[in-house]
Amino acid sequence: MGYNFDWKEDRNLTLLVDYYELTMGNGYLKNGVGNKIVYFDMYFRRIPDNGGFCIMAGVQQLIEYMKNLKFTDEDIKYLKSKTDFSEEFLNYLENFKFECDVWAIPEGTPVFPNEPLVIVRGPAIQAQFLETMVLLSINHQTLIATKANRIVRAADGRGVMEFGSRRAQGYDGAIFGARASYIGGCIGTACTICDKMFGIPAVGTMAHSWIQLFDNELEAFRSWARTYPKNCLLLVDTYNVLKSGVPNAIKVFKEELVPKGIRPAGIRIDSGDIKYLTEKSRKMLDDAGFKDAKIIVSNSLDEYLIRDILSQGAKIDGFGVGERLITAKSEPVFGGVYKLVAVEDENGSIIPKIKISENEEKITNPGFKQVYRLYDKETNKAIADLITLSDESIDETSPLEIFHPIHTWKRKTLNNFYAKKLMVKIFDKGKCVYNSPSVSEIRSNCLNQLNTMWDEVLRFENPHEYYVDLSKKLWNTKHNLLDKYLSAFR
Repeated sequence: MGYNFDWKEDRNLTLLVDYYELTMGNGYLKNGVGNKIVYFDMYFRRIPDNGGFCIMAGVQQLIEYMKNLKFTDEDIKYLKSKTDFSEEFLNYLENFKFECDVWAIPEGTPVFPNEPLVIVRGPAIQAQFLETMVLLSINHQTLIATKANRIVRAADGRGVMEFGSRRAQGYDGAIFGARASYIGGCIGTACTICDKMFGIPAVGTMAHSWIQLFDNELEAFRSWARTYPKNCLLLVDTYNVLKSGVPNAIKVFKEELVPKGIRPAGIRIDSGDIKYLTEKSRKMLDDAGFKDAKIIVSNSLDEYLIRDILSQGAKIDGFGVGERLITAKSEPVFGGVYKLVAVEDENGSIIPKIKISENEEKITNPGFKQVYRLYDKETNKAIADLITLSDESIDETSPLEIFHPIHTWKRKTLNNFYAKKLMVKIFDKGKCVYNSPSVSEIRSNCLNQLNTMWDEVLRFENPHEYYVDLSKKLWNTKHNLLDKYLSAFR
């Protein structure tokens, strides 16, 4: 039997959780461990599209969720109807007060496999309860920001606009996908609400329907130029790009704009052989005296198609990219996970925990941790990331030996380096202590940090593996636990 509720515009997302987070919470409380302090790491194991890095995104939406955690009367009524939960647990939820400490790597930061992106410390019930939303927020936006950055880099300095709303996975996918795309480097979005919500420039002109609505293409172009003379960008592929669209655009530019002292914005092509059409269109525009008119292209583009048509000599000034960006079509799942890594005993001592698997990549790194990025002092380029236990510090005045966490014979001694902590605290005992930057500031931070990455890490095919190493202390902790548990089965 379903439970009916009224859909409200100001949605309460508290119950956007996997059901097992509630059943475990009920079980934790019943077994006397509900308030035991635990530590969870959110991290990912593999970079989509075999890329060299990912772009962290989604922290702000996670903050908003945590700030608004509350169980309404409707929520409690619904949970009572399930008959799986004790009165003690329901009373706990009715009087719920968020008490967790949370750390995260700031949005826009390049991140790599196996390093914590989010760390949660708090009562077991609460920390477990956050699992779905931590993963949902970070997985989705990190995936799209990463894909957007690949596409932006393929465009090689040409502007990329996000055009994917109508093909997104629902309206939240459209809104937060556009946000993530902007963080990743897009210059604007067709999703108007994102301009209102986040200040991301809304862009767009006409669809083919505008041209079809008029008796002919020339009349449609004239009407547009008279309505929007200062931003006249005409869609030229409704009928025939080279025989109709571009000639009519040139005629309108000359007759409607030039006499008013206005230069045209340009043309857009949304179909056909983009390389051939843009070359011919560019020559036609140039010969007509419109060398400053831009050529924008769209039509199911991604980083590979953009790179290929540019390498073939296409004459393009900007791109509108839709479905393959907003859905990360080539690899639409970001495999972030959320794992218990430590608990605290009665004295507050941190007891590391480990998950063991026959699959090496699924063995967790135990303990409460910090992530450092190590930079070369001369070049300011990032050398490697080092995951340490939280009580460790790095002495920048002494040589530092780092080593591969699996192939431990691969070692390197660093001199003349400096270290920066990546994790920042966003909640302290349930209170938000982080001032979130604007999306524009996050985007700038992303660009600045990418400038610290070596070109070998940035390439699309066979990128250099950026090193994410474990400190000696953390490595020892991990392997002592492995020896402890594996010896029990020998």
